[in-house]
Amino acid sequence: MVPDGYDSMDFANGHTAEFPGGVDYSLLDAPASRITDTARGLLGWELEANGVRVRITEVEAYAGVGEDPASHTHNGPTPRSSVMFGPAGVLYVYFVFGMHWCMNVTAGHEGEAAAVLLRAGRVIGGAELARSRRGPVADRELGRGPARLSVALGIDGTANRTSLLDGTGPARLFPATVPVAPESIRSGPRVGVAAAHDRPWRFWVDGDPSVSPYRRHTPRRRAGTAPPRTP
Repeated sequence: MVPDGYDSMDFANGHTAEFPGGVDYSLLDAPASRITDTARGLLGWELEANGVRVRITEVEAYAGVGEDPASHTHNGPTPRSSVMFGPAGVLYVYFVFGMHWCMNVTAGHEGEAAAVLLRAGRVIGGAELARSRRGPVADRELGRGPARLSVALGIDGTANRTSLLDGTGPARLFPATVPVAPESIRSGPRVGVAAAHDRPWRFWVDGDPSVSPYRRHTPRRRAGTAPPRTP
């Protein structure tokens, strides 16, 4: 799905790419400067991995070098974030808080740096398998939040840097079978982000029960330090 106001060629800004199986992935191959449009457009797309299929309901956009202080690539490539400078449609999986895996879809032209964090998805296939990984939780909780989504899909660090487009990796991304109506898309600040926290770069499907609650960034204190005093 290409957002309203663009056709596929305009959205790709003249950049050409060959897409596996004839599927139109031009949304992902758009310039990194349009990462918020790409993020919005990914709502409703479907992701299948390890026997479970979800419909993407919540995402966050992250831009590149010098453009987004919250991005892993803000100060240039690192061994971890260099995948964001590669081709679009690759899975960028990273570990947070020593316990959780988060999934991102790389976007933009090769050599640029942009990605979309997959924050939530509604399970539409393989619910019992997802529940076996997540435990006895309600359907809406199976993929509600980035870490839970990764668990439901059976994704961990071994999937990092694998293609989401050609079937060679454990996960495969598919354009929306039922596009999300533009009036059903909401936006707001990204969750738990300290830098550039006021940018409305989180997008979600309004009213979908799988969307995670918003939480502001809370600074983590070192052990033994006292909380700030209130005047």
